[in-house]
Formats: sequence, C-alpha cells, structure tokens
Amino acid sequence: MLFFHNYKKNIQLFMTLDNMNTPPMGWMAWERFRCDTDCKDDLENCISEKLFMDMADRLSEDGWRELGYEYVIIDDCWMSRIRDKNGTLQPDPDRFPSGIKRLADYVHNRGLKLGIYADMGRWTCMGFPGTTLDKIELDAQTFASWGVDYLKFDGCNSNALEQLLGYPLMSKALNATGRPMVYSCSWPVYIGSLPPEVNYTLLGDICHLWRNYYDIQDSWDSVQFIMDWFFNNQDYIQPAAGPGKWNDPDMLIIGNFGLSLEQSRTQMALWSIMASPLIMSNDLRSLDNAARAILQNKAAISINQDPLGIQGRRLFKEKTKIEVYWRPLVDAASALVFLSRRSDMPYHYHTSLEKLGFGKGNYEVYDVFEGSKPKPLNSTEQFTVSINPSGVVMWYLKPVKTESGHRTLL
Repeated sequence: MLFFHNYKKNIQLFMTLDNMNTPPMGWMAWERFRCDTDCKDDLENCISEKLFMDMADRLSEDGWRELGYEYVIIDDCWMSRIRDKNGTLQPDPDRFPSGIKRLADYVHNRGLKLGIYADMGRWTCMGFPGTTLDKIELDAQTFASWGVDYLKFDGCNSNALEQLLGYPLMSKALNATGRPMVYSCSWPVYIGSLPPEVNYTLLGDICHLWRNYYDIQDSWDSVQFIMDWFFNNQDYIQPAAGPGKWNDPDMLIIGNFGLSLEQSRTQMALWSIMASPLIMSNDLRSLDNAARAILQNKAAISINQDPLGIQGRRLFKEKTKIEVYWRPLVDAASALVFLSRRSDMPYHYHTSLEKLGFGKGNYEVYDVFEGSKPKPLNSTEQFTVSINPSGVVMWYLKPVKTESGHRTLL
C-alpha cells in the first residue's frame, strides 16, 4: 500500500498533454472488423492500411469530421509477430507496407487524428507483441515519432502488479514525448471495475478515458448488459467523470447487424447521457441512411459534447419497465431520456417535469430524434410520451426566462 500511495503522491508527473475536455469521437476497427488478417481472401475487411485509409476518407468526405468524429483508431492485430532488431514495435509488412508514419500522414492530411493499440502484457489479447514494463518508454517514443494522437492501452496477459506499475508509467512516458496524445486505459476492467479495487481518482489523474466493463458485442443483449452495469453502479462511477476524464462503455455498434432502428437510437441516447466517448465501430463505406441519421444527429452529439462534462444518471426504473434518465447541461439546460424495456407494443408514459424533479417554471422542449420545433411545457403540466419497445424518447429542455429576467432552474 505504501508503494501505491507514493505513486499517487507524485501523480502530477503522469498527466498526458492532450486535455480532452469533451469525450473523444471517431471510429475504431475492433467490434466490426476484429482480427481479420486474411487480406488475400478478404482485402476489403482485413486489418490493413487500406481499411484505415478507407475510413479516413469516409470521415473526411461524408460529413463526420465536421460533427466532431476525428479519430481513426487501429485496434489489435496491426503488428508484426516480432519486434525489429532494435526491439521496436513494427507493423505487419504485408498489411501495412507504407508503415504507420505514412498512415498517420494520410489521416492528418484529411484533418483527422490517428489512434493505435498496445497491450502491457507479454502479448496482446490476440497474441501479438506486448508492451512489457521495460518497453513502455520505447513504445511511447515510437508512437510519438510516428505521429500517433491516441493510445488505447490494453491489459491482457499482465498481472495486477504490472498494471499498477504500467498504467501510470505509460502516462508518464507519453507525457515525456512532448506530443499531445489521448490516453485510453483498460485498467479498471482487469481489476474488478469498482472501488475499492479501482481508484477512480488515480485514473482521472493519469488517463483521459478508461474501459470500466467488458467488450461490447453486436447485440441488443450486450448493449443492455453494459447500460445496466453503468447505471446500477452510477453512484460509484458517475462522480469520477468530467472534463478530461471519461468513463468508457465501449464502441457504438449502430449500423452493424445486431440492433434495430429503435435500439440504435437507444444506444446513441444513453451514450450521450453518459458523456461517453462516441467511437463508432461499423463499416462507414456501406452505412445505411437510418444509421447515419442517428450517428450524425446534431442534437444528440451536442448533448454528448456538453462542456460541463457531467455524466447523467438514471432517475427512475418503473415497474412498467419504463426508465427515465437525466443529464444536466450548460445554461441550466438538461437532457431527458425515456426508455422502454418492454417487448410488446408502444407504451404511453404519463408524468410531469415536477415529478421528475424539475424546478417550478416553464421549459422549452425539443425532441432530439423527431426534430420537432421546441414546445413550451410547464413543470406542473401532465404530459404523455409514447415509447416504442426497446426504444427511447429523448428531449433537450431549456428553462424559459421569466419577466424579471430570471430563469427557472432544476
């Protein structure tokens, strides 16, 4: 324990340079493309420089970059099976023949940023060379020399002591390069995810974001498991989040195979309420218009990127299988989400803002996914929302100024 406290005492040394005052947004390969290294028979989908160039093209040409989706992130399986003669990580020469530096240049030339993956164990999760304690400084310098902007640092094949040493050391090493980099830590999920095993104060000092829970899969069940864990444990993890330090429930799977339209809206809504990173993992080359509309919804993105950086909470979990979520926003505004866990038919939920804890007064209400004009609503007025099975209704609310110039507040 003394060793741990000495780390915490000197934690000012470990903060990386990029502030990351709002949750990062972008695209990551893992959930959609996994560890497909068969470029002979599956050239379009294998983990290669072509895949990441294709996604960079889509982010820069299809309106994503302007909305804030700026990171193109390589996950596992990019490496050669061995380090070079100097002990340096190197990309697979057949799948990344131009090298990571050239790929970073390609991404940067499109106004985007490049992320990369490493693992502090002897091997990565998929068996490629890991970043052991003696290689942390070298790998951080290598990533900086390549022009990398974001590091996801996994924890497969490492033990608790190596993680206790390694995650702060990588933060220090990244900082020492002088290159601003976002630092994503997978530490919590390897040591139990919750206090006292996880010290979220320490995490907030050394990492910009961290993976709290298991990997997302392409299914509604997986999305629900993650949502339930985050909100069942909100009293522990919600206070840890804020500008520059984010809980990460994992990638957006909207546009893949496992979610309906309603469920896709639900993931976008709840990830926005949670102030989660908006990191897509899908095929941007073939995304349908419905998925694109959800992921490019400006109101939902604005809520997610709210500069207050306060993570939202679940307010109610009704016996009718309706749940209500709330997040405070700048200018005394807020976001509400009404979620149906039902599987039968649309449900009419009756309530008032006063019952949901809002202060007395009038509010303007904007429906995020319907895009309707703002409507006035008094806090005492009963209203009804119709929520589709496994779907949401998401509102942006702002208090209306009174005649005296004061606004009604939560």
